[in-house]
Amino acid sequence: MAPQGSVQVTHTGTSRWRRRTGEYASLAAALEAAGDGDVLSIAPGTYRENLVLQRAVTLRGSEGALGSVRIAPPDGVALTIRASATVQDLHLEGQDSASPALLIEDCAPELADLRIATRSAVGIEVRAGARPTARRCTVDNPAGIGISVLDGAGGVFEDCEVVCAGQSGVSVQGGAHPRLERCRIHHTSGAGLSLSGENSALEAVGCEIYEIKGTGVQVTTRATGHLTDCTVHRTSADGVTLDTDAVLTLSDCDIHDIPENAIDLRARSVLTLTRSKVRRFGRNGLSVWDPGTRVDANQCEIHDSTGDYPAVWVSDGATAVLDACRVHDVPDAIFVLDRGSRADVVDSDLAQVRNTVVSVSDGATVQIDDCRIREAATGAWFRDHGSGGTLSNCTIDGVATGVIVTKGADPSIERCTVSSPVEAGFYVSAEGRGTFHGCRVTGSSGYGFHIIDGCRTSLTRCRTERCARGGYEFAEPGPVREECTSDESSAAEPAAAVLTAERAVQTAGLLGGVPQQAAPEAAPPAVAEPGRPSDEVLGELDTLVGLESVKREVRALTDMIEVGRRRQLAGLKAASARRHLVFTGSPGTGKTTVARLYGEILASLGVLQSGHLVEVSRVDLVGEHIGSTAIRTQEAFDKARGGVLFIDEAYALSPEDSGRDFGREAIDTLVKLMEDHREAVVVIVAGYTEEMRRFLSVNPGVASRFSRTIVFGDYAPEELLRIVEQQAQEHEYRIGEGAAEALTKYFTMIPKGPGFGNGRTARQTFEAMVERHAGRVAQHADPSTDDLTLLYPEDLPELL
Repeated sequence: MAPQGSVQVTHTGTSRWRRRTGEYASLAAALEAAGDGDVLSIAPGTYRENLVLQRAVTLRGSEGALGSVRIAPPDGVALTIRASATVQDLHLEGQDSASPALLIEDCAPELADLRIATRSAVGIEVRAGARPTARRCTVDNPAGIGISVLDGAGGVFEDCEVVCAGQSGVSVQGGAHPRLERCRIHHTSGAGLSLSGENSALEAVGCEIYEIKGTGVQVTTRATGHLTDCTVHRTSADGVTLDTDAVLTLSDCDIHDIPENAIDLRARSVLTLTRSKVRRFGRNGLSVWDPGTRVDANQCEIHDSTGDYPAVWVSDGATAVLDACRVHDVPDAIFVLDRGSRADVVDSDLAQVRNTVVSVSDGATVQIDDCRIREAATGAWFRDHGSGGTLSNCTIDGVATGVIVTKGADPSIERCTVSSPVEAGFYVSAEGRGTFHGCRVTGSSGYGFHIIDGCRTSLTRCRTERCARGGYEFAEPGPVREECTSDESSAAEPAAAVLTAERAVQTAGLLGGVPQQAAPEAAPPAVAEPGRPSDEVLGELDTLVGLESVKREVRALTDMIEVGRRRQLAGLKAASARRHLVFTGSPGTGKTTVARLYGEILASLGVLQSGHLVEVSRVDLVGEHIGSTAIRTQEAFDKARGGVLFIDEAYALSPEDSGRDFGREAIDTLVKLMEDHREAVVVIVAGYTEEMRRFLSVNPGVASRFSRTIVFGDYAPEELLRIVEQQAQEHEYRIGEGAAEALTKYFTMIPKGPGFGNGRTARQTFEAMVERHAGRVAQHADPSTDDLTLLYPEDLPELL
């Protein structure tokens, strides 16, 4: 096809004064006539030619008409550059799935303002030692790789952008080593950056990688990468991965909003992480695997996990070093597993951790020096035989338990201070060992040192102060410590070196803290306050808006239990009424409120001792290590003794993808406890209807433990109006003229999707009306009582 337009070429001869100009019917003809240093100015149009630049010419589109020149051959490479040419202001297109749109070989051209919109194998391919300098170029290639640099090539890409790629955004292999500056790579179906092969290297400065349907940065097979001031976010897989002797340095980088692991290293890879942030990740922030794999993090911050996994995971013989780092707002901070695995943490802040800050198991070791641990369930947990290391000069504050040592673990704890623990400063059980030197516990709500279950533990020069249940508690009397002191009067005991406890003591287990030792002589139980009579509690149930079928179910259960009690008093057999229930329905339909009232009713009938409600969810029952789930579930069950254990979103204990999930262990433990202590606790499981059906089918014993299912239906618009009216009356507001009709219409039109909160939505609507009312009335200089109390249709929030 003939080109639309002509080409003007200006030749530069040997004399700077001689110029000659020619016009050509095709680009190929113009290139054939051009010599080194000539400028080819291309008229606007579409050129169906395969161009090859073999001379140091300048090829550019017409001035003032950026993007008006399209090079779009039907097949093959649109533009091949094999000389130190200058190419600018062109639009390249390719349709060949086996060829690149732009091929650069064995030269050092300069490219500027190119737009490659193509469906080729590669948008830009740089090979055979080429060294281009590309500025402000964009690649849109939904069929293949965005930019590929291989075969020892390099080059610099400044302010360039890969706007779409069917595979990797930028691929570096075969010993190539390009540099990216201020580039953007997004909307790729493969990795954003992919580096592989020995001697392959990439340096990136100020780049952004996002909206990736895969891994953000992938470094494999002895490749090397250096990223400075770069951002990786919104991937569908891991943020950064290293595999097989890969080496990567991240300085001043930000890895965030990653649904999987933020950074994952394996197979002898090495990562150096400096002044970087890792945040909002779904699995591990740092995941480090295999012997020889190592991460060194300095002045980094890892925080705001969105999942239920440890922030730092070190296993299978890997090593992690954290120096002057911050880890916070995560489920667990640092997990080190397997013999040969090691974590060194120095001068770091570890805070706001829902479960365990440092967990050491399966023969792993840690060295934790000069760290500050606070606001967590457990400061450090050395779990089993062969696990150990050193905890030195650390402060642990605001935790349930400072340090736990179990199952033969043998750490060395030196000069550590635990302040204000809820359960114990240091807890050793199940034949745990450990050496404690110069340690201090202050302000414990439980014990200072609590050591039971046949443990051999050495305490020297330790100190306890203001411990509510005692400074030192051991399973066996006798000599237990050397040069240890306490502010208790009982502190002056004979000094000794080692505690030996041969008698194992059965304990209730852990729920984010330490089990309590069974005392030889239990204190008499406190006299419970008399509860309300059943008719008063049922009266409160009747005042709840809607829930008519729920009220009938609860009354039927109550009648069965009451008649059974009277038959027993009359010397007759009473039918066995199973009291465990399943509540199904959407959020905000009153399930928790009804569970609380149900417990009060059973207590008033003498079925339960106290009728109190203990509400838990998956995070309270499921531990992070084999065995800990059963302990947590046991502890939750014990807290509910005499009352109701309410498990919200119980279906989360049995996720559909449960290959490595410990939720099944919670279910199995719960089933056994319900059988062994059937009279002590009433269990209510709650959640969405369909999900609860799946939950009940997981364990054959689950469904048989529950007497009936009570369905909580969604509130009708009129019922939601009544809730708003109740809220208004309670807070001394009134529904003004037209507001009731407007509210009914509002609740009819409001979307009823998964986020709809029923009663909660009604309360939020009332709160929004009060806020808008305040904004309206604040403009009145002297508002009347009606002005201050009446809510009108204009106070309703807008529907989204």
